[in-house]
Amino acid sequence: MATGRTHRPATRSRGIPEATVARLPLYLRALTALSERSVPTVSSEELAAAAGVNSAKLRKDFSYLGSYGTRGVGYDVEYLVYQISRELGLTQDWPVVIVGIGNLGAALANYGGFASRGFRVAALIDADPAMAGKPVAGIPVQHTDELEKIIKDNGVSIGVIATPAGAAQQVCDRLVAAGVTSILNFAPTVLSVPDGVDVRKVDLSIELQILAFHEQRKAGEEIAAGDGALPATAARGAAADADADQGPDGDVPAVMPA
Repeated sequence: MATGRTHRPATRSRGIPEATVARLPLYLRALTALSERSVPTVSSEELAAAAGVNSAKLRKDFSYLGSYGTRGVGYDVEYLVYQISRELGLTQDWPVVIVGIGNLGAALANYGGFASRGFRVAALIDADPAMAGKPVAGIPVQHTDELEKIIKDNGVSIGVIATPAGAAQQVCDRLVAAGVTSILNFAPTVLSVPDGVDVRKVDLSIELQILAFHEQRKAGEEIAAGDGALPATAARGAAADADADQGPDGDVPAVMPA
């Protein structure tokens, strides 16, 4: 069976933009759901809605793959599943190591989506000697002393870091030195890596903070809406001011008056 070390996805060499690459998994997830329901074809509008993007962007993204669909029919679901899977490198086996088997690391080890998407958890690694040999998701945990040997023996090129922040950079350095060239980082810290190593960061606290911002903004909008509309006289005055700012043809001037 091929491993991650023998092949790299062709997206970069084919000039596919990174923004498009980031959306390909969204399309694949939507297409996989359609395939499981035995849906043979899908329109760009339907697939875009399922993936959460607009249809024009979807058609542009698919044009980079050389897939344009058939007018009046749409896209062949099974072919697109294969095409996107191939482009993402998911038609082969990618051995992955997870370093840091605390609550988060154990949850990741138990996640069933890895295997179904082309990723095989080759090893679970932790610095705690008491964890060595304990099975998690049916895989015995190994000590960090074995990290380099594990990576070499399994041909691993993708590492997942789920350690505390203070240990993450040292683990990262060891992974890179051992030959890992792609890292998924769950530790709440920014990693420094050399050129040629890709890092994707997942920070749950940051995502929650962004949601808190939106909640606060929505609450502010509701309070503002509850204050009611402008009084009629104030509304007329605002409209008059707006008319005064317009140009002779009713357009707003390019430079607004101070």
